[in-house]
Amino acid sequence: MHTLDHALTQVTDRIQAARADGTPLRIRGGGSKDFYGQSLQGEVLDSTGLNGIVSYEPSELVVTVGAGTPLAELEALLAEQGQCLPFEPPHFGWSGTGAGQGPATVGGMVASGLAGPARASVGGVRDYVLGLKMVNGKGEHLTFGGQVIKNVAGYDVSRLMVGALGTLGLITEVSLKVLPVAPAEATLVFALDQAAALEQLQRWGGQPLPLNASCWVHDDSDPAVAARDLLFVRLRGAMAAVEAACRSMLKELPGSRMDSAQASADWTLCRNQQLPFFSAAHGEERALWRLSVAPTAPVLDLPWAPLVEWHGALRWLWAPTDAAEQLQAAARAAGGFATNFVAAHAHSIRVVARFDSQNGAEMATMRRLKASFDPQGIFNPGRLFAEF
Repeated sequence: MHTLDHALTQVTDRIQAARADGTPLRIRGGGSKDFYGQSLQGEVLDSTGLNGIVSYEPSELVVTVGAGTPLAELEALLAEQGQCLPFEPPHFGWSGTGAGQGPATVGGMVASGLAGPARASVGGVRDYVLGLKMVNGKGEHLTFGGQVIKNVAGYDVSRLMVGALGTLGLITEVSLKVLPVAPAEATLVFALDQAAALEQLQRWGGQPLPLNASCWVHDDSDPAVAARDLLFVRLRGAMAAVEAACRSMLKELPGSRMDSAQASADWTLCRNQQLPFFSAAHGEERALWRLSVAPTAPVLDLPWAPLVEWHGALRWLWAPTDAAEQLQAAARAAGGFATNFVAAHAHSIRVVARFDSQNGAEMATMRRLKASFDPQGIFNPGRLFAEF
């Protein structure tokens, strides 16, 4: 029996047994995102056995892979063919996320729905999921979507699983659209305060420039250098387009071009939240908050300095857990929402709401979906919201 088939039989039998005796299960791949979500409950259901490349057609820009496959393994395979996952899924490297943490997996990438610096220009995980297979709470192995873009008739369940944090079922296999690596890349850095940086990003966004990613931060990481407000902008595309954009942007605004190797390393650190800003040195009394807002939102009236990504649409900041109401109100006023991304160590994540769940209609829809896919509530109880 094929290794992937054998692993599928094992997990399906485990799910059916859990359904029979009402045992809650916690789906876990590498555990790189154990910090993310409301709480961790249930017996561990290890998905790493669902490992392997099922099919890969570089000329068709499609890969199908087992959900337990390490993300780094998939990215290495794509790189050999000059291709990539353009949304830059984070691998993370948080300390204190639990002993035995392994590499990020493809299933965890889909279940979390998290994307990296290029999200604002290329789309997110959901935009690249063509189809998937999953085992629901009844122990049924279901197939949704396929390996082409125009394959959806009715409700798009494949993309529904993105960001569900495993509360609807166990993803076993995923088909993904991939893209060629851009032929040219450059990173420019400008000394701008937050307001000026946001204004400049909006101005550039209205021009035919190959903007791929941006990051604004108040940089005080080096004690030997005075703190600076810096805007980093990454350009990707055809060589001529990138070079023309560099000349145009540096002519418009004083700045400099970073060394390519250093820039690449820094963007990887940004993707995996390993820049100095994300250091635990902010103290155990503070949590890392993720504010997703309209890209045109101005500087938010908050007392905590942010790191700004996605051309202004994503604001990270360290703030006390009890600032939830203030942060959520500010995010809503800016057209978005706030998430307690990494909980403060001083607070139990089981008693502090991690996600903003003020929309009653959305909550009602999620309850119905949960009841349909996992009627006995055995998958990841309490991971997304306290009630499921």
